Amino acid sequence: MTLRKSASILALAAMLSSCGGGGGSSSPVSLPTGGGAAPTPTPTPVSTTCSLQGRQNWAFDQINQWYLFAETLPASLSPAPYGSVQDYIDALTATARSQGRDRYFTYITSIAEENAFLNSGATAGFGIRLSYDSSASRVFVLDAFEGAPALAAGIDRGAELLAIGTSSSNLQTVTSLFAQGGASAVSSALGPSIAGTSRVLRFRDAAGVETTTTVSKAAYALQPVSPRYGVQIIDNAGTRTGYVNLRSFIDSAEPQLRDAFLQFRNAGVTELVIDLRYNGGGLVRTAELFADLLGRDRFASDVQSVTRFRASKSANNDTRNFRFEEQAVAPTRIAFITTGASASASELVINAMIPYLDANMALVGSNTYGKPVGQIGLDLSACDDRLRIVAFATENADGNADYFGGLAGSLANSCQAADDISLPLGDPGEASTARALGFLSGAACTPISGALEGATSSATTRSSAQRAPLSQARELLMPDRPTPAQREVPGSF
Repeated sequence: MTLRKSASILALAAMLSSCGGGGGSSSPVSLPTGGGAAPTPTPTPVSTTCSLQGRQNWAFDQINQWYLFAETLPASLSPAPYGSVQDYIDALTATARSQGRDRYFTYITSIAEENAFLNSGATAGFGIRLSYDSSASRVFVLDAFEGAPALAAGIDRGAELLAIGTSSSNLQTVTSLFAQGGASAVSSALGPSIAGTSRVLRFRDAAGVETTTTVSKAAYALQPVSPRYGVQIIDNAGTRTGYVNLRSFIDSAEPQLRDAFLQFRNAGVTELVIDLRYNGGGLVRTAELFADLLGRDRFASDVQSVTRFRASKSANNDTRNFRFEEQAVAPTRIAFITTGASASASELVINAMIPYLDANMALVGSNTYGKPVGQIGLDLSACDDRLRIVAFATENADGNADYFGGLAGSLANSCQAADDISLPLGDPGEASTARALGFLSGAACTPISGALEGATSSATTRSSAQRAPLSQARELLMPDRPTPAQREVPGSF
């Protein structure tokens, strides 16, 4: 989860790099918003300025003060053996990570880059989201973003990436890249997230046509709700059903969500398909708005979520009730489409609705990532360092806060479904969308199995933690050191 201003703290959160983030971490990812001031970081002595050791010492002080799992921290740990701030953070939080409670959710990032993305979706890249099948050594396009280079070059959902090169003379097949270094080799071959970076890409589109073309990365602003497919009203066996797909919980999503729900309200929609299948999280305040838009029949006294910090920081605990939104609808049934990449703020919205809809809602697709905790963001402005620290847990009105293994076990209903990349997102014939519509119309389905395999494994590595499973066959492609945008929109390049 990401971002929440609670009574006395601004919890900017991100999800999974792992899930991305966030999520995996941030996502990835990611939690709360209300109103109040951000916590003040411990001042850094001028003598250390932005030296590596000075930044590491600052990170130690902040983590020691705010980390949710305080009992897992070492009493002291010399930063000397660690070559980066992130390596030192990884060592400090190793125990909680081995327990599956902090899967690379605590990390250092750039203030400027994260603010740019969280405010307006600003980033740079080809503008595609990629998944891979390691057993088959194949890479597929899950989504292509409007206004970005890849879609303009004809690369869209369902395409398979076949070869990558810096020129047509040194193209390497994806198969050979996997043989050289697995998914990391593919990620590296795609180059840094810097505008102007060019790659020659060979791909096969969903229709089976192969193309080789040069695509240059460029700056663009992600549209959190796609203007192509993100909002629809579908005729589901005579019932007008609202469909909304949210890519990331960022500020620019809020007017798009309000517009979507106004359409639903004006059309008399009360049954909804909410597609969060790749959404690794983002700002908590945006998640809270999303839940408010689902809460027209909620009272101001109804609890949406409760945020809890460690005992020494309990003054920051906060209860967020539902708030009236003019565009809100009063849903009678909701089907949430999810995968193992759905995390943090996505899970916050789903968890918030369980006490109120119960048997009238379902998880469709596969189990969620399992991130019931969120980060605050503490800034060392002189060094452009933002430290994301897992600092709080969230629960719903029923007290559900323990879903590190995913949300499937928390809902009365769930329906297994594939992520069918041969069809557009939101197409009524696409497997997960069709299954969601089926649930709404009363069709029987096979429940999602339990927690994600390995979700709390002590053997979790950085690479696995940052590549959220979509299914048993495919995972999101993530670099070892994701950008803020890649944490919030896992799989994006």
